[in-house]
Amino acid sequence: MRRRRAAPRLNRGTMTTILVVDDDPRIQDALRRLFDLEGFRMLSAGSGEEALDLLAREEADAVLLDVVLPGMDGLETLAALRSREGAPPVVMISAQGTIETAVRAVREGAHDFLEKPLGADRLLIVLRNALETSRLAAENRVLRTRLDGPSGLLGESRAMRGAREAIAKVAPTHSRVLVTGESGTGKELAARALHEGSPRASGPFVTLNCAAVPSELIESELFGHERGAFSGAVKTRRGKFEAADKGTLFLDEIGDMPLPMQAKLLRALESGEVERVGGAGPVRVDVRVVAATNRDLEADVKTGRFRLDLFHRLNVFPVVLPPLREHPEDLPLLVEHLLARLSEEHGRQAPRLAPDAIEALRAHPWPGNVRELRNLLERLFILHGSETITGPMVRASLPLPAPRAETIEPVPEGRTLRVAMDDLERRLLLATLRAEGWNVTHTAERLGMERSHLYKKMKEYGIGREE
Repeated sequence: MRRRRAAPRLNRGTMTTILVVDDDPRIQDALRRLFDLEGFRMLSAGSGEEALDLLAREEADAVLLDVVLPGMDGLETLAALRSREGAPPVVMISAQGTIETAVRAVREGAHDFLEKPLGADRLLIVLRNALETSRLAAENRVLRTRLDGPSGLLGESRAMRGAREAIAKVAPTHSRVLVTGESGTGKELAARALHEGSPRASGPFVTLNCAAVPSELIESELFGHERGAFSGAVKTRRGKFEAADKGTLFLDEIGDMPLPMQAKLLRALESGEVERVGGAGPVRVDVRVVAATNRDLEADVKTGRFRLDLFHRLNVFPVVLPPLREHPEDLPLLVEHLLARLSEEHGRQAPRLAPDAIEALRAHPWPGNVRELRNLLERLFILHGSETITGPMVRASLPLPAPRAETIEPVPEGRTLRVAMDDLERRLLLATLRAEGWNVTHTAERLGMERSHLYKKMKEYGIGREE
Protein backbone atom coordinates (compact mmCIF):
# COMPACT_ATOMS: atom_id res chain seq x y z
CA MET A 1 0.00 0.00 0.00
CA ARG A 2 1.34 3.40 -0.96
CA ARG A 3 2.34 5.75 1.84
CA ARG A 4 -0.60 7.87 2.89
CA ARG A 5 -0.87 11.47 3.87
CA ALA A 6 -3.70 12.97 5.98
CA ALA A 7 -6.29 10.58 4.61
CA PRO A 8 -9.92 11.71 5.00
CA ARG A 9 -11.66 10.16 8.00
CA LEU A 10 -15.09 8.59 7.85
CA ASN A 11 -17.39 9.33 10.74
CA ARG A 12 -20.81 7.66 10.71
CA GLY A 13 -21.48 7.90 14.43
CA THR A 14 -21.03 4.14 14.95
CA MET A 15 -18.09 1.87 14.22
CA THR A 16 -17.89 0.97 10.54
CA THR A 17 -17.15 -2.68 9.75
CA ILE A 18 -15.21 -3.52 6.58
CA LEU A 19 -14.80 -7.08 5.33
CA VAL A 20 -11.54 -7.59 3.39
CA VAL A 21 -11.52 -10.67 1.12
CA ASP A 22 -7.93 -11.26 -0.04
CA ASP A 23 -5.63 -14.28 0.22
CA ASP A 24 -2.50 -12.11 0.57
CA PRO A 25 -1.68 -11.72 4.29
CA ARG A 26 0.42 -8.63 3.54
CA ILE A 27 -2.61 -6.84 2.11
CA GLN A 28 -4.67 -7.92 5.11
CA ASP A 29 -2.05 -6.59 7.55
CA ALA A 30 -1.65 -3.26 5.74
CA LEU A 31 -5.40 -2.66 5.58
CA ARG A 32 -5.86 -3.65 9.22
CA ARG A 33 -3.28 -1.01 10.25
CA LEU A 34 -5.03 1.62 8.12
CA PHE A 35 -8.50 0.77 9.41
CA ASP A 36 -7.29 0.71 13.02
CA LEU A 37 -6.07 4.29 12.53
CA GLU A 38 -9.42 5.27 11.03
CA GLY A 39 -11.39 3.67 13.85
CA PHE A 40 -12.88 0.93 11.68
CA ARG A 41 -13.55 -2.66 12.64
CA MET A 42 -12.09 -5.06 10.09
CA LEU A 43 -13.16 -8.62 9.28
CA SER A 44 -10.98 -10.76 7.03
CA ALA A 45 -11.45 -13.76 4.76
CA GLY A 46 -9.00 -15.53 2.46
CA SER A 47 -11.54 -16.91 -0.02
CA GLY A 48 -14.99 -16.26 -1.42
CA GLU A 49 -16.46 -19.27 0.35
CA GLU A 50 -15.02 -18.09 3.69
CA ALA A 51 -16.43 -14.60 3.10
CA LEU A 52 -19.94 -15.88 2.40
CA ASP A 53 -19.84 -18.10 5.47
CA LEU A 54 -18.58 -15.20 7.60
CA LEU A 55 -21.35 -12.87 6.37
CA ALA A 56 -23.93 -15.48 7.39
CA ARG A 57 -22.80 -14.85 10.99
CA GLU A 58 -21.46 -11.28 10.97
CA GLU A 59 -22.60 -7.97 9.50
CA ALA A 60 -20.38 -5.70 7.40
CA ASP A 61 -20.98 -2.17 6.11
CA ALA A 62 -18.80 -2.66 3.02
CA VAL A 63 -16.67 -5.34 1.36
CA LEU A 64 -13.23 -5.05 -0.28
CA LEU A 65 -13.08 -8.04 -2.63
CA ASP A 66 -10.05 -9.25 -4.57
CA VAL A 67 -10.71 -10.52 -8.11
CA VAL A 68 -8.23 -13.42 -7.98
CA LEU A 69 -9.06 -15.83 -5.16
CA PRO A 70 -8.67 -19.55 -4.52
CA GLY A 71 -11.86 -21.49 -5.24
CA MET A 72 -14.65 -19.07 -6.16
CA ASP A 73 -13.16 -16.06 -7.93
CA GLY A 74 -14.05 -12.51 -6.97
CA LEU A 75 -16.72 -12.06 -9.64
CA GLU A 76 -18.50 -15.27 -8.60
CA THR A 77 -18.33 -14.14 -4.97
CA LEU A 78 -19.71 -10.74 -6.01
CA ALA A 79 -22.68 -12.43 -7.69
CA ALA A 80 -23.35 -14.55 -4.58
CA LEU A 81 -23.13 -11.47 -2.33
CA ARG A 82 -25.45 -9.41 -4.54
CA SER A 83 -28.09 -12.14 -4.36
CA ARG A 84 -28.47 -11.67 -0.60
CA GLU A 85 -31.05 -9.44 1.01
CA GLY A 86 -29.48 -6.16 2.19
CA ALA A 87 -26.04 -7.02 0.77
CA PRO A 88 -23.31 -4.47 1.66
CA PRO A 89 -21.65 -2.45 -1.14
CA VAL A 90 -18.65 -4.16 -2.73
CA VAL A 91 -15.43 -2.53 -3.97
CA MET A 92 -13.39 -4.85 -6.19
CA ILE A 93 -9.57 -4.76 -5.98
CA SER A 94 -6.93 -6.41 -8.17
CA ALA A 95 -3.25 -6.28 -9.04
CA GLN A 96 -4.12 -7.56 -12.52
CA GLY A 97 -6.84 -5.09 -13.34
CA THR A 98 -8.01 -4.65 -16.92
CA ILE A 99 -10.65 -2.37 -18.36
CA GLU A 100 -12.74 -5.42 -19.26
CA THR A 101 -12.61 -6.79 -15.72
CA ALA A 102 -13.45 -3.39 -14.20
CA VAL A 103 -16.41 -2.86 -16.54
CA ARG A 104 -17.73 -6.36 -15.87
CA ALA A 105 -17.39 -5.94 -12.11
CA VAL A 106 -19.31 -2.65 -12.08
CA ARG A 107 -21.92 -4.04 -14.49
CA GLU A 108 -22.49 -6.98 -12.13
CA GLY A 109 -23.05 -4.76 -9.13
CA ALA A 110 -19.69 -3.63 -7.71
CA HIS A 111 -19.66 -0.05 -6.45
CA ASP A 112 -16.16 0.60 -7.81
CA PHE A 113 -12.91 -1.05 -8.93
CA LEU A 114 -9.45 -0.22 -7.54
CA GLU A 115 -6.04 -1.39 -8.74
CA LYS A 116 -3.30 -2.52 -6.39
CA PRO A 117 -1.22 -1.11 -4.82
CA LEU A 118 -4.04 0.65 -2.99
CA GLY A 119 -3.61 4.32 -2.13
CA ALA A 120 -5.05 5.14 1.30
CA ASP A 121 -6.62 8.45 0.21
CA ARG A 122 -8.34 6.98 -2.83
CA LEU A 123 -9.47 3.88 -0.93
CA LEU A 124 -11.07 5.87 1.89
CA ILE A 125 -12.83 8.21 -0.55
CA VAL A 126 -14.26 5.24 -2.47
CA LEU A 127 -15.40 3.60 0.78
CA ARG A 128 -17.05 6.82 1.94
CA ASN A 129 -18.94 7.07 -1.37
CA ALA A 130 -19.95 3.39 -1.23
CA LEU A 131 -21.29 3.72 2.32
CA GLU A 132 -23.21 6.90 1.48
CA THR A 133 -24.67 5.36 -1.68
CA SER A 134 -25.72 2.29 0.31
CA ARG A 135 -27.39 4.46 2.95
CA LEU A 136 -29.35 6.43 0.36
CA ALA A 137 -30.38 3.25 -1.45
CA ALA A 138 -31.71 1.80 1.82
CA GLU A 139 -33.72 4.96 2.45
CA ASN A 140 -35.12 4.82 -1.10
CA ARG A 141 -36.14 1.16 -0.66
CA VAL A 142 -38.07 2.03 2.49
CA LEU A 143 -39.72 5.01 0.76
CA ARG A 144 -40.66 2.95 -2.29
CA THR A 145 -42.13 0.20 -0.13
CA ARG A 146 -44.29 2.73 1.68
CA LEU A 147 -45.39 4.38 -1.56
CA ASP A 148 -46.06 1.16 -3.45
CA GLY A 149 -47.49 -1.01 -0.66
CA PRO A 150 -49.76 -3.66 -2.16
CA SER A 151 -49.72 -1.78 -5.50
CA GLY A 152 -46.19 -3.14 -5.95
CA LEU A 153 -48.08 -6.28 -7.01
CA LEU A 154 -49.19 -4.74 -10.27
CA GLY A 155 -51.96 -5.97 -12.51
CA GLU A 156 -55.63 -5.38 -13.22
CA SER A 157 -56.48 -9.00 -13.99
CA ARG A 158 -58.96 -10.80 -11.76
CA ALA A 159 -56.18 -12.96 -10.28
CA MET A 160 -54.00 -10.01 -9.27
CA ARG A 161 -56.91 -7.99 -7.93
CA GLY A 162 -57.90 -11.00 -5.84
CA ALA A 163 -54.38 -11.34 -4.40
CA ARG A 164 -54.25 -7.63 -3.48
CA GLU A 165 -57.70 -7.78 -1.89
CA ALA A 166 -56.67 -10.79 0.22
CA ILE A 167 -53.54 -8.95 1.38
CA ALA A 168 -55.55 -5.83 2.24
CA LYS A 169 -57.98 -7.90 4.36
CA VAL A 170 -55.41 -9.84 6.38
CA ALA A 171 -52.67 -7.19 6.67
CA PRO A 172 -54.28 -5.25 9.62
CA THR A 173 -54.57 -8.45 11.68
CA HIS A 174 -51.94 -10.40 13.62
CA SER A 175 -52.68 -13.67 11.77
CA ARG A 176 -49.92 -15.73 10.22
CA VAL A 177 -49.94 -15.83 6.42
CA LEU A 178 -48.64 -18.41 3.97
CA VAL A 179 -47.84 -16.92 0.54
CA THR A 180 -47.60 -19.47 -2.26
CA GLY A 181 -46.59 -19.04 -5.87
CA GLU A 182 -43.91 -19.92 -8.36
CA SER A 183 -40.45 -18.33 -8.21
CA GLY A 184 -40.51 -14.74 -9.42
CA THR A 185 -44.20 -14.04 -8.76
CA GLY A 186 -43.52 -11.45 -6.04
CA LYS A 187 -43.84 -13.35 -2.76
CA GLU A 188 -41.51 -10.96 -0.91
CA LEU A 189 -43.47 -7.98 -2.29
CA ALA A 190 -46.59 -9.56 -0.81
CA ALA A 191 -44.85 -10.07 2.54
CA ARG A 192 -43.68 -6.45 2.61
CA ALA A 193 -47.20 -5.27 1.76
CA LEU A 194 -48.56 -7.35 4.65
CA HIS A 195 -46.03 -5.73 6.99
CA GLU A 196 -46.64 -2.17 5.76
CA GLY A 197 -50.40 -2.59 6.10
CA SER A 198 -50.19 -3.97 9.64
CA PRO A 199 -50.04 -2.34 13.09
CA ARG A 200 -46.39 -3.48 13.09
CA ALA A 201 -45.40 -1.24 10.17
CA SER A 202 -43.15 0.90 12.37
CA GLY A 203 -41.33 -2.25 13.58
CA PRO A 204 -38.64 -4.24 11.75
CA PHE A 205 -39.23 -6.35 8.66
CA VAL A 206 -36.70 -9.21 8.80
CA THR A 207 -36.20 -11.84 6.10
CA LEU A 208 -34.63 -15.29 6.03
CA ASN A 209 -34.33 -17.44 2.91
CA CYS A 210 -34.50 -20.96 4.34
CA ALA A 211 -33.04 -22.45 1.15
CA ALA A 212 -29.95 -20.24 1.25
CA VAL A 213 -28.75 -21.10 4.77
CA PRO A 214 -26.82 -24.35 5.41
CA SER A 215 -28.83 -26.77 7.54
CA GLU A 216 -26.21 -26.68 10.31
CA LEU A 217 -26.51 -22.87 10.60
CA ILE A 218 -30.25 -22.31 10.27
CA GLU A 219 -30.98 -22.72 13.99
CA SER A 220 -28.37 -20.06 14.80
CA GLU A 221 -29.81 -17.79 12.08
CA LEU A 222 -33.34 -18.09 13.47
CA PHE A 223 -32.71 -18.16 17.21
CA GLY A 224 -29.21 -16.67 17.61
CA HIS A 225 -26.31 -18.07 19.62
CA GLU A 226 -24.17 -17.39 22.64
CA ARG A 227 -20.46 -16.79 22.41
CA GLY A 228 -18.57 -20.09 22.25
CA ALA A 229 -21.69 -22.15 21.47
CA PHE A 230 -19.91 -23.68 18.47
CA SER A 231 -16.76 -23.26 16.42
CA GLY A 232 -16.74 -19.76 14.95
CA ALA A 233 -19.20 -18.29 17.47
CA VAL A 234 -16.80 -15.56 18.58
CA LYS A 235 -19.52 -13.36 20.05
CA THR A 236 -23.16 -13.51 21.15
CA ARG A 237 -25.51 -12.86 18.24
CA ARG A 238 -29.25 -12.26 18.09
CA GLY A 239 -31.25 -14.43 15.71
CA LYS A 240 -33.89 -13.38 13.21
CA PHE A 241 -36.72 -13.87 15.71
CA GLU A 242 -35.20 -11.44 18.19
CA ALA A 243 -34.31 -8.99 15.41
CA ALA A 244 -37.96 -9.04 14.27
CA ASP A 245 -39.41 -8.40 17.76
CA LYS A 246 -42.51 -6.14 17.49
CA GLY A 247 -42.31 -6.56 13.71
CA THR A 248 -42.61 -9.16 10.95
CA LEU A 249 -40.39 -12.16 10.18
CA PHE A 250 -40.57 -13.32 6.56
CA LEU A 251 -39.50 -16.95 6.13
CA ASP A 252 -38.97 -17.42 2.40
CA GLU A 253 -38.75 -20.91 0.86
CA ILE A 254 -40.13 -22.43 4.07
CA GLY A 255 -40.59 -25.74 2.23
CA ASP A 256 -36.80 -26.18 2.15
CA MET A 257 -36.45 -26.04 5.94
CA PRO A 258 -34.97 -29.32 7.31
CA LEU A 259 -37.40 -31.51 9.27
CA PRO A 260 -35.51 -31.28 12.62
CA MET A 261 -35.63 -27.47 12.36
CA GLN A 262 -39.35 -27.58 11.56
CA ALA A 263 -40.00 -29.06 15.01
CA LYS A 264 -38.02 -26.28 16.71
CA LEU A 265 -39.81 -23.60 14.67
CA LEU A 266 -43.16 -25.12 15.65
CA ARG A 267 -42.26 -24.88 19.35
CA ALA A 268 -41.26 -21.23 18.92
CA LEU A 269 -44.55 -20.41 17.20
CA GLU A 270 -46.57 -22.20 19.90
CA SER A 271 -44.75 -20.70 22.88
CA GLY A 272 -43.72 -17.28 21.57
CA GLU A 273 -40.26 -18.01 22.99
CA VAL A 274 -36.89 -18.80 21.44
CA GLU A 275 -33.68 -20.10 22.93
CA ARG A 276 -30.29 -19.17 21.53
CA VAL A 277 -27.89 -21.96 20.65
CA GLY A 278 -25.89 -22.47 23.83
CA GLY A 279 -28.30 -20.22 25.75
CA ALA A 280 -29.30 -20.68 29.36
CA GLY A 281 -33.01 -19.95 28.99
CA PRO A 282 -35.83 -18.80 26.69
CA VAL A 283 -36.25 -15.29 25.29
CA ARG A 284 -39.78 -13.94 24.84
CA VAL A 285 -40.50 -12.48 21.37
CA ASP A 286 -43.51 -10.77 19.78
CA VAL A 287 -43.25 -11.58 16.09
CA ARG A 288 -45.71 -11.99 13.23
CA VAL A 289 -44.52 -14.73 10.89
CA VAL A 290 -45.22 -14.61 7.16
CA ALA A 291 -43.97 -17.67 5.28
CA ALA A 292 -43.65 -18.28 1.55
CA THR A 293 -42.92 -21.20 -0.72
CA ASN A 294 -42.97 -22.27 -4.35
CA ARG A 295 -43.55 -25.89 -3.29
CA ASP A 296 -46.81 -27.81 -2.84
CA LEU A 297 -46.65 -28.10 0.94
CA GLU A 298 -49.77 -30.24 1.15
CA ALA A 299 -48.10 -32.79 -1.12
CA ASP A 300 -44.93 -32.53 0.99
CA VAL A 301 -47.00 -33.22 4.11
CA LYS A 302 -48.32 -36.43 2.52
CA THR A 303 -44.79 -37.59 1.65
CA GLY A 304 -43.42 -36.71 5.09
CA ARG A 305 -41.19 -33.87 3.89
CA PHE A 306 -43.13 -31.23 5.84
CA ARG A 307 -44.83 -31.42 9.24
CA LEU A 308 -48.63 -31.30 9.18
CA ASP A 309 -48.83 -29.41 12.49
CA LEU A 310 -46.39 -26.75 11.27
CA PHE A 311 -48.30 -26.42 7.99
CA HIS A 312 -51.50 -25.65 9.92
CA ARG A 313 -49.67 -23.15 12.15
CA LEU A 314 -48.36 -21.25 9.14
CA ASN A 315 -51.35 -21.57 6.82
CA VAL A 316 -53.79 -19.56 8.95
CA PHE A 317 -54.52 -17.29 5.98
CA PRO A 318 -53.33 -18.36 2.51
CA VAL A 319 -52.41 -15.87 -0.22
CA VAL A 320 -51.86 -17.30 -3.69
CA LEU A 321 -49.87 -15.36 -6.32
CA PRO A 322 -50.63 -16.44 -9.90
CA PRO A 323 -47.88 -17.21 -12.44
CA LEU A 324 -47.47 -14.58 -15.16
CA ARG A 325 -48.63 -16.95 -17.90
CA GLU A 326 -52.07 -17.01 -16.24
CA HIS A 327 -52.56 -13.24 -16.48
CA PRO A 328 -50.78 -12.12 -19.70
CA GLU A 329 -53.23 -9.21 -19.98
CA ASP A 330 -51.15 -7.50 -17.25
CA LEU A 331 -47.98 -7.57 -19.36
CA PRO A 332 -48.27 -4.01 -20.82
CA LEU A 333 -48.75 -2.50 -17.35
CA LEU A 334 -45.86 -4.52 -15.91
CA VAL A 335 -43.59 -3.58 -18.81
CA GLU A 336 -44.38 0.11 -18.40
CA HIS A 337 -43.72 -0.02 -14.65
CA LEU A 338 -40.48 -2.03 -14.94
CA LEU A 339 -39.09 0.16 -17.74
CA ALA A 340 -39.78 3.28 -15.64
CA ARG A 341 -37.84 1.72 -12.77
CA LEU A 342 -34.95 0.78 -15.08
CA SER A 343 -34.89 4.30 -16.51
CA GLU A 344 -34.61 5.70 -12.99
CA GLU A 345 -31.90 3.23 -11.98
CA HIS A 346 -29.76 3.72 -15.09
CA GLY A 347 -30.35 7.46 -15.36
CA ARG A 348 -31.44 7.48 -19.00
CA GLN A 349 -34.56 7.35 -21.12
CA ALA A 350 -36.28 3.99 -21.39
CA PRO A 351 -36.85 2.40 -24.80
CA ARG A 352 -40.31 2.11 -26.36
CA LEU A 353 -41.72 -1.32 -27.21
CA ALA A 354 -43.29 -1.78 -30.63
CA PRO A 355 -46.62 -3.68 -30.83
CA ASP A 356 -44.90 -6.79 -32.20
CA ALA A 357 -42.55 -6.72 -29.18
CA ILE A 358 -45.54 -6.87 -26.81
CA GLU A 359 -46.93 -9.78 -28.85
CA ALA A 360 -43.58 -11.59 -28.57
CA LEU A 361 -43.71 -11.10 -24.80
CA ARG A 362 -47.26 -12.44 -24.66
CA ALA A 363 -46.21 -15.58 -26.56
CA HIS A 364 -43.49 -16.49 -24.04
CA PRO A 365 -44.51 -18.87 -21.18
CA TRP A 366 -42.45 -16.98 -18.52
CA PRO A 367 -41.25 -19.85 -16.33
CA GLY A 368 -39.39 -17.25 -14.22
CA ASN A 369 -42.47 -15.00 -14.03
CA VAL A 370 -42.11 -11.26 -13.26
CA ARG A 371 -38.47 -11.66 -12.21
CA GLU A 372 -37.65 -13.16 -15.61
CA LEU A 373 -39.56 -10.33 -17.33
CA ARG A 374 -37.60 -7.73 -15.38
CA ASN A 375 -34.28 -9.38 -16.27
CA LEU A 376 -35.22 -9.54 -19.95
CA LEU A 377 -36.22 -5.86 -20.02
CA GLU A 378 -32.94 -4.87 -18.36
CA ARG A 379 -31.03 -6.90 -20.94
CA LEU A 380 -32.93 -5.15 -23.76
CA PHE A 381 -32.40 -1.79 -22.04
CA ILE A 382 -28.62 -2.33 -21.95
CA LEU A 383 -28.36 -3.73 -25.48
CA HIS A 384 -30.58 -1.27 -27.31
CA GLY A 385 -30.63 1.89 -25.18
CA SER A 386 -33.42 4.28 -26.21
CA GLU A 387 -34.14 2.49 -29.52
CA THR A 388 -37.60 1.15 -30.22
CA ILE A 389 -37.63 -2.50 -29.16
CA THR A 390 -39.06 -4.78 -31.85
CA GLY A 391 -40.39 -8.32 -31.81
CA PRO A 392 -37.21 -9.82 -33.33
CA MET A 393 -35.12 -8.07 -30.65
CA VAL A 394 -37.30 -9.61 -27.94
CA ARG A 395 -37.20 -13.10 -29.45
CA ALA A 396 -33.41 -12.91 -29.86
CA SER A 397 -33.07 -12.23 -26.12
CA LEU A 398 -35.45 -14.97 -25.00
CA PRO A 399 -34.13 -18.46 -24.15
CA LEU A 400 -34.34 -21.06 -26.90
CA PRO A 401 -37.56 -23.10 -26.92
CA ALA A 402 -37.45 -26.60 -25.48
CA PRO A 403 -36.78 -29.39 -28.01
CA ARG A 404 -39.80 -31.06 -29.57
CA ALA A 405 -40.90 -34.24 -27.83
CA GLU A 406 -40.22 -36.41 -30.87
CA THR A 407 -36.51 -35.53 -30.78
CA ILE A 408 -36.09 -37.10 -27.33
CA GLU A 409 -34.51 -40.55 -27.40
CA PRO A 410 -36.19 -43.38 -25.43
CA VAL A 411 -34.75 -44.34 -22.05
CA PRO A 412 -31.84 -46.77 -22.67
CA GLU A 413 -32.36 -50.35 -21.62
CA GLY A 414 -31.10 -51.14 -18.14
CA ARG A 415 -31.68 -47.57 -16.86
CA THR A 416 -34.62 -46.24 -14.86
CA LEU A 417 -36.51 -43.08 -15.79
CA ARG A 418 -35.18 -41.35 -12.66
CA VAL A 419 -31.54 -42.06 -13.58
CA ALA A 420 -32.13 -40.90 -17.16
CA MET A 421 -33.85 -37.70 -15.98
CA ASP A 422 -31.01 -36.94 -13.54
CA ASP A 423 -28.46 -37.47 -16.32
CA LEU A 424 -30.38 -35.18 -18.68
CA GLU A 425 -30.74 -32.50 -16.00
CA ARG A 426 -27.01 -32.64 -15.22
CA ARG A 427 -26.08 -32.28 -18.90
CA LEU A 428 -28.50 -29.37 -19.38
CA LEU A 429 -27.13 -27.57 -16.30
CA LEU A 430 -23.54 -28.12 -17.42
CA ALA A 431 -24.24 -26.94 -20.99
CA THR A 432 -26.00 -23.79 -19.77
CA LEU A 433 -23.24 -22.97 -17.26
CA ARG A 434 -20.68 -23.25 -20.07
CA ALA A 435 -22.79 -21.10 -22.39
CA GLU A 436 -23.01 -18.40 -19.70
CA GLY A 437 -19.27 -18.52 -18.96
CA TRP A 438 -19.89 -20.15 -15.57
CA ASN A 439 -21.77 -17.10 -14.34
CA VAL A 440 -24.18 -18.64 -11.85
CA THR A 441 -26.42 -15.56 -11.71
CA HIS A 442 -26.97 -15.46 -15.48
CA THR A 443 -27.38 -19.24 -15.64
CA ALA A 444 -30.08 -19.22 -12.95
CA GLU A 445 -31.91 -16.41 -14.77
CA ARG A 446 -31.71 -18.27 -18.09
CA LEU A 447 -33.06 -21.44 -16.48
CA GLY A 448 -35.78 -19.54 -14.60
CA MET A 449 -34.73 -20.91 -11.21
CA GLU A 450 -33.52 -19.56 -7.88
CA ARG A 451 -29.74 -19.18 -7.58
CA SER A 452 -29.80 -21.10 -4.28
CA HIS A 453 -31.59 -23.99 -6.02
CA LEU A 454 -29.00 -23.98 -8.82
CA TYR A 455 -26.17 -24.15 -6.26
CA LYS A 456 -27.91 -27.14 -4.64
CA LYS A 457 -28.23 -28.90 -8.00
CA MET A 458 -24.56 -28.23 -8.83
CA LYS A 459 -23.53 -29.74 -5.49
CA GLU A 460 -25.89 -32.70 -5.97
CA TYR A 461 -24.44 -33.53 -9.40
CA GLY A 462 -20.83 -32.75 -8.49
CA ILE A 463 -20.60 -29.89 -11.00
CA GLY A 464 -17.64 -27.58 -10.40
CA ARG A 465 -16.22 -24.74 -12.42
CA GLU A 466 -13.96 -25.95 -15.24
CA GLU A 467 -10.55 -24.36 -15.59
